[in-house]
Amino acid sequence: MNFSLSEEHLMIRQAARDFAQNDCKPGVIERDTNMKWPAEQVKKMAELGFLGMMVSPEYGGGGMDTLSYVIAMEEISKVDASCSVLMSVNNSLVCWGLEEFGTEEQKRKYLVPLAKGEKIGAFCLSEPEAGSDATSQSTIAIDMGDHYLLNGTKNWITNGGCASTYLVIAQTDVTKGHKGINVLIVEKGMPGFTVGKKEDKLGIRASDTHTLMFSDVKVPKENRIGEDGFGFKFAMKTLSGGRIGIAAQALGIAAGAYELAVDYSKQRKAFKKEIINHQAVAFKLADMATEIEAARLLVYKAARLKDAGKNYDQASAMAKVFASETAMKHTVEAVQIHGGYGYVKEYHVERLMRDAKITQIYEGTSEVQRIVISRGVLS
Repeated sequence: MNFSLSEEHLMIRQAARDFAQNDCKPGVIERDTNMKWPAEQVKKMAELGFLGMMVSPEYGGGGMDTLSYVIAMEEISKVDASCSVLMSVNNSLVCWGLEEFGTEEQKRKYLVPLAKGEKIGAFCLSEPEAGSDATSQSTIAIDMGDHYLLNGTKNWITNGGCASTYLVIAQTDVTKGHKGINVLIVEKGMPGFTVGKKEDKLGIRASDTHTLMFSDVKVPKENRIGEDGFGFKFAMKTLSGGRIGIAAQALGIAAGAYELAVDYSKQRKAFKKEIINHQAVAFKLADMATEIEAARLLVYKAARLKDAGKNYDQASAMAKVFASETAMKHTVEAVQIHGGYGYVKEYHVERLMRDAKITQIYEGTSEVQRIVISRGVLS
């Protein structure tokens, strides 16, 4: 097993690290406090090719592998998880789904501007009564012959306000259960489509999270992705890859908190010596380093399986549940190491702790990941 990264991977890591430190870190506290969408940072991500990394160059993307993507996600998440979640949704959920299952016309019309970062995409699955149980879709798409009539509400939609292209999961035939679900491409500005207020969240506060309402939205039949009834399979296949991106985000949050804790413990003195030389702190850092490295290996394994064309459902679930719980655990430890300073915004770790929590929830809760893993174990 080769654990070394290629020259290209190392270059991508450096480019993402430079972007995170030079473009994301300045103003990150202000954006978090004021829930300010990172417009300038998104523009720079588009210029760097971070919004369509895995898309074929034929459709305006970078043609990179999944490992390149998670490496970039980790570095950006160390500093600004609000930027990285936008990047994750656009890459993993929207661009990948369109390229993998869309028609040539859909790819030319929608995928190309998304991959170039000219437009932003959103993935619309969650509803007020359909979170972990994605089969319980209340959003209805009535088949009207040459178009669908879309009605319903979607909750917690990342990029909800800034997006131009929305992949909406909706029930077309209730009698067929999950086999009666479709995925429709909805454009901002379609009559009857309304974006609700921005959510005031615990973490990733600068990310653009909204409720979306659809009232008799007329969606052309050519905007359906895949055959009739393919929507649920589309959602599950897309989320499996999306979990790799969120696992990389969680890894980055944990690693960012660890790096800040190491730097602080080398400077802060207690009882006439740097606190890193106190066993109580040194052991905390040792545990952090070990578990973060374990999370990194799980994330990289899932990415490599995806790149090899092998089944990665269980691997992505393992990576997400372990990385997200590592992020939550060790951002708390980073705050503890900082003491009172960790409780104020200036030192960044309290923000990373708040950002970590959502990685245990979105794109499948830790409980759902354990269901996926256990099915693999029992099969």
